[in-house]
Amino acid sequence: MKKRTSVFWVILLCMAGHAFAQDSSQQKTFAESIAAPADNIRVTRRPALEERLFSSDTIEKKIKEVKKLLKDAPYLAWMFENCFPNTLDTTVHYSVTEEGDDDTFVYTGDIHAMWLRDSGAQVWPYVQFAKKDEKIRRMVRGTILRQLKCICLDPYANAFNMGPTGSEWMSDYTDMNPNLHERKYEIDSLCYPIRLAYYYWQVTGDATIFGDLWREAVAKILKTFREQQRKENKGPYRFMRKTERQYDTVCNDGYGNPVKPVGLIASVFRPSDDATVFLYLVPSNFFAVTSLRKIAEILTTVNHDAPAAAEYTMLADEVETALRKYAIYNHPKYGRIYAFEVDGFGNQLLMDDANVPSLLAMAYLGDVDINDPVYQNTRRFVWSEDNPYFFRGKAGEGIGGPHIGHDMVWPMSIMMRAFTSQSDDETIQCLQMLVNTDNGTGFMHESFNKDNAAKYTRSWFAWQNTLFGELILKLIDDGKADLLRKVQKNY
Repeated sequence: MKKRTSVFWVILLCMAGHAFAQDSSQQKTFAESIAAPADNIRVTRRPALEERLFSSDTIEKKIKEVKKLLKDAPYLAWMFENCFPNTLDTTVHYSVTEEGDDDTFVYTGDIHAMWLRDSGAQVWPYVQFAKKDEKIRRMVRGTILRQLKCICLDPYANAFNMGPTGSEWMSDYTDMNPNLHERKYEIDSLCYPIRLAYYYWQVTGDATIFGDLWREAVAKILKTFREQQRKENKGPYRFMRKTERQYDTVCNDGYGNPVKPVGLIASVFRPSDDATVFLYLVPSNFFAVTSLRKIAEILTTVNHDAPAAAEYTMLADEVETALRKYAIYNHPKYGRIYAFEVDGFGNQLLMDDANVPSLLAMAYLGDVDINDPVYQNTRRFVWSEDNPYFFRGKAGEGIGGPHIGHDMVWPMSIMMRAFTSQSDDETIQCLQMLVNTDNGTGFMHESFNKDNAAKYTRSWFAWQNTLFGELILKLIDDGKADLLRKVQKNY
């Protein structure tokens, strides 16, 4: 296995220089071109055909179908056309290794690195087409294999380079190496690849991804989660950074605030890449439970290794039991709700962050039942001004977080509200807000100011764009096309 891994990175080193040189000028032009409002919604804002990184006839056909279906909501149709293929158009680098296997490196957008979380979410909406589209299937398969290789390289890293090129964060006080873009340990970075692999397997029936590489990666996930239960010591991971941003570094010599070992798993960073306050991040622990159960199912069904599967099930049971005991807070206004972070000593942080997994997104990910009364109470809490990172203003309302700061709403939170809504009125409100806060660009942004949508961050953020397309397709599949037709641009 070691020989295979070293050959893999040598190949990538050769690929990386060519790919970065080829892409940098085109993608800089793309990022600049979409930053300003569009003149005409009849004109697509996608890159020119010859500049698109990956194309699929199936996706193009689906875009035409949706545009025709939404002809009475032209702005929404235009946004779907721009957003849904954005990951394929601008971030997917598919190739075949010398061994003849699929390999896909996925940029997060304007940052030319691959986050395990983002890449897993970015290609997710395309998996549904993988059974009938061989190009899509191989692209997704290559993404999964690349993610597994990244986990084997370092299960504590959140973002990786295309090859051993180094990054601006090489000076961080942690065990950095040139293959890593950043080394912020987050539980969800190890869960998103499992979610993607499991879904891909369900859709395509292709179990070829569950070989030796899979076994090595999931063994490292199990080892990492057990280390971060911190039952005997603080574990091998620590992180500090020279920075003026409080949440970009970690207190207590890089280990974070103390936790009491109660069965939960510590996550030193949140999905926002911000440091946790109390290390037991509740939404991510829920995500870990479902991910561990998916691994156990695959080990049993595909790998025929019941004893190994039992270890993952045992850990999932332990974490789930601890969540029931420590993650719930009896709120004087909302009743029993899930806390955002806890430490096992009895301290609980009551808030929600926009990034997924979040408390709001737990039903979207399938980590809790949407009708769970504690989740529904939590949902009401996080979408209110009792959540310190909920912002409401003239332009819109939603959840943000310390990553961008006060008064900045993340469209991702609005989308999560729509994904988990059981009310047509609420869904329309979310869609209308998403359309009204694009600043005329036809794309989603990382965040926008609650009072002025022209003040936004990141003009090119592929995850949010593709997630918007995923939401539109889900509503169509759920028979909600009539709701979509009611959404019009308020200029």
